[in-house]
Amino acid sequence: MTCLWCPRKCGIDRSSGGAGYCGETSALRIAAASIHQGEEPPLIGRGGSGTIFITGCNLGCEFCQNRQISQQGLGKTVSPKEFAEIGLALQRRGAENINIVTGSHAIPGLAEGLASARELGLTIPILWNSSGYESLESLTLLDNLADVYLPDLKTLNTGLAERFFKAPDYPVYAASAIRRMIETRRIRFRGSVLVSGVIVRHLVLPGHLDSTKEVLHWFAEHWQGRALFSLMTQYTPVGKAEPARRLSENEYKQVLQWLEDFGIDGYYQEFHIEDAWLPDFRRQNPFSSDLSTPVWHWSCGTIPPPLTGKSD
Repeated sequence: MTCLWCPRKCGIDRSSGGAGYCGETSALRIAAASIHQGEEPPLIGRGGSGTIFITGCNLGCEFCQNRQISQQGLGKTVSPKEFAEIGLALQRRGAENINIVTGSHAIPGLAEGLASARELGLTIPILWNSSGYESLESLTLLDNLADVYLPDLKTLNTGLAERFFKAPDYPVYAASAIRRMIETRRIRFRGSVLVSGVIVRHLVLPGHLDSTKEVLHWFAEHWQGRALFSLMTQYTPVGKAEPARRLSENEYKQVLQWLEDFGIDGYYQEFHIEDAWLPDFRRQNPFSSDLSTPVWHWSCGTIPPPLTGKSD
């Protein structure tokens, strides 16, 4: 059966071992799972977010911070049952949610794994953390599974979408997907933790602030009050990627001013120029120990909890 699940519609028979544009067959591959503290406050709560990083991607961002898994193939094949067990391990470790990172190209396999996890006792919310580049047909598989949507809205400019994300039709598909997500999920909190709703993320590209202003205007006009917004300013040039510099302090101040001008009461990152937070998925803990506690890794499987130094 040819693959038409994502907007690429590359037509590859992934079920017979062919690799689609995403670089993956129909087999579900995972790179890492961890209790992550680096997400927005309502996703972390007290226990942290139970992130599961999926191998492969249907975009082509040269500056991708996760390029080891999105473009270079680090990861291990897991069955739906194994995937479910990873989710349950995160729940046992106290995760507030299961956070599926970049799974748009693997929705059928993930839907099966998530359904299996629910049957085996997964009760915490499921987050769909994606690039936003997905079709409405594929999103229907998540209707009874995803509680919170966390899509990117990278740009509404077709020229930038082609140049930086290798997808000139990205704005059309992302806007349509986000509309559907917001229309099907109302914002709901349990205490301080988001258990239903949508957070739209936008990464500011240095030197391309007009694109950010367009995204902010679109959100304020259509979805303010019906979804949450997260402005990300962590862009870091990787290798020879363009843009070749970080955001300047003046650019940072400008985009924060636009947040205020448009009346968007959202989340935003503090200004910093460090890159210590960049992940390395060759390590069992791809992030710093302050940001994450590893639970599963492609190289070794399940990772035991850290010793506390206390006796029973």
